[in-house]
Amino acid sequence: MALTDTTIRTLRPKAKAYQKADGGGLFIEVMPGGKLVWRMRYRRKGRQEKVTFGEYPAIPLVEARRRREEAKAMLARGESPMKLKQDAKALEREPDTVEAFTRRWIAEVVEKTNANPRNVRRVMDKDILPAIGNKRLNEVNVSDVHAITDKIKARGADQVALLTRNVMKRLFSYAIARERMTFNPAAAVEARFIATARSRDVALRADEIGKLLRALYASSMRRAHKLALHLLMLCMVRKSELIEAKWEEIDLEKGAWHIPAERMKKDKAHVVYLSRQAVAMFEELKQLACGSPYVLPSRGSLRHPISKTTLNAAIRTLEADVRDFVIHDFRRTASTHLHEAGFNSDWIEKALAHETKGIRGVYNRAQYADQRKEMLQWWADFVDAQIEEGRKVILGRFGNTA
Repeated sequence: MALTDTTIRTLRPKAKAYQKADGGGLFIEVMPGGKLVWRMRYRRKGRQEKVTFGEYPAIPLVEARRRREEAKAMLARGESPMKLKQDAKALEREPDTVEAFTRRWIAEVVEKTNANPRNVRRVMDKDILPAIGNKRLNEVNVSDVHAITDKIKARGADQVALLTRNVMKRLFSYAIARERMTFNPAAAVEARFIATARSRDVALRADEIGKLLRALYASSMRRAHKLALHLLMLCMVRKSELIEAKWEEIDLEKGAWHIPAERMKKDKAHVVYLSRQAVAMFEELKQLACGSPYVLPSRGSLRHPISKTTLNAAIRTLEADVRDFVIHDFRRTASTHLHEAGFNSDWIEKALAHETKGIRGVYNRAQYADQRKEMLQWWADFVDAQIEEGRKVILGRFGNTA
């Protein structure tokens, strides 16, 4: 028979613990010392398990029954109520610090749902944990968040500051869901007070080009990806144009890369005149391609190129002391330095595969092949010179005959 409050109040302790069932696996256990404890017994994957809900009357009959139904719903989802309860107790025993909870969050959430968990760990290790790792979760306040983001902004890395605030917001949101906090201090700091939307007019300075490429070759990134990013800067092409490139398009003897119209943004075929350095890089990539028709074959199949996000993910792992940028900014960087060096704007626009608008565009049909070859060789030599400035890693003297 189902229990009633009247029945429960009449239960008296005995020399040994005994049980009174309510139904559906729920029962109340009467302990020798007089405690009345709600428990539920069930079977999962052929094995019997038991979970404790708490003591009566702190947990009244109606609440015990509600928890029984919740446990049944967990079982229907393939979860173990007993294990979830054990995990919750283990969490309560853990040190209640930001650093301790961060380890749990990364293991339970970040590693399973984030495409680049290493980026999250890097943000935590570099800026967040050194500042607030020893603090208890409920002691972290808005001022702590501001102190962290302001310090990052002082380095000139506004977008990194915004990313760091977003990571803290996710961490504290999970802490609230696990009942370790009641207030999210990172959510109280609006994104617009940290950084505005990323400007799309970044052109890396000469010293930043050197820092970036030195960091690139000193990293643990795959060699093919290092060469690909270097080539994007030298060839002034769009990322998709290199990712989808096939060896049939590239004439290494003549130093020319013929990109078909269907792969160009403006549906117009384009020729990239390759510097000596670019030719040497393509030669190395051909060896790394292992017979694939693609210049940058996927790791999983030689019949497909790398994904569109591969190089973006690779560049985010770099520890380079340069301003925030995106891969597309390589084209703007090249254009800026070539203009500053005095090269003709029409040559530069042709190298970028830009269409000149207006009357000038109608009459300007010249391809400037010789001028572009000379200009792109100058650009490759200029980039090399920036790498050599303070270089401490061996990356290969691409295309140099000296």
